[in-house]
Amino acid sequence: MAKPTAYSTNAPTRAEVDALSGAAVLEFGTDWCGYCQGAQSAIGQALEPHGGVRHLKIEDGPGRALGRSFRVKLWPTLVFLRDGVEVARVVRPQNVAEISEGLSTLLDQTGKNERTA
Repeated sequence: MAKPTAYSTNAPTRAEVDALSGAAVLEFGTDWCGYCQGAQSAIGQALEPHGGVRHLKIEDGPGRALGRSFRVKLWPTLVFLRDGVEVARVVRPQNVAEISEGLSTLLDQTGKNERTA
């Protein structure tokens, strides 16, 4: 498995996120966070079969507006978006199955936008 990419310090604005089209996953965390480091393998395994899903790794912390707008409290937090609308959320995933469940909700072809947060 390739080395995980770093969390970006250049976050999009909330307006840019709300305007995203299609499926996207926002991952909030930091490179130094042990929970984030521990979850990278499961996140990579769950996302690997879904190459068409946009995955944005955003550095979070005090003063980071995007994370605050999504009320992120623990890392890593994965927010699953369809057309800029949150449809699922996984906080501190422990395994691939938890992330896959969020992806299933995201990729559900019925178009349901149910919150599982």
